[in-house]
Amino acid sequence: MAIIKSLRGFTPVFGKDCFLADNAVIIGDVIMGDFCSIWFNAVVRGDVHSIRIGNKVNIQDGAIVHCTYQKAPTVIRNNVSIAHNAVIHGCTIHDNVLIGMGAIIMDHAVIESNTVIAAGALILEDTVVESGSVYAGVPAKKVKSIDENLLLGQINRIADSYIMYAGWYK
Repeated sequence: MAIIKSLRGFTPVFGKDCFLADNAVIIGDVIMGDFCSIWFNAVVRGDVHSIRIGNKVNIQDGAIVHCTYQKAPTVIRNNVSIAHNAVIHGCTIHDNVLIGMGAIIMDHAVIESNTVIAAGALILEDTVVESGSVYAGVPAKKVKSIDENLLLGQINRIADSYIMYAGWYK
């Protein structure tokens, strides 16, 4: 059973049909929508500020979602995939976004809708990632515009697949 901890008067809240892996950790001021999944060794730590997660979000193995005390909450909207070992910290991620494996998103960054952040990319503080783009590198820069095939073939396919995978564990 996942580790779910209340802290400082906040207890995590989950929408309908969410999957929490046995060793996922969810702490404090976390509100999650429907059809979400938190995978093995992932940590969603709402101890120092709020974390708000929309519908159809998957936070994959080893990923960390955190925030900065009194300065930077984390907001993740709908249809977002956060791949293995990514770090999401005090930022805002809009709809239809794929965050690649090992990517790091820093405080006050904004990832606009219909965007891919490549594996290993570093999005620096206060960066605004343009909607419809692919960003890669350290620090990350726009490398191309997203096309319909990437939007449907990667972003939506992965988000939909993780709902199916979660069903295997229920």
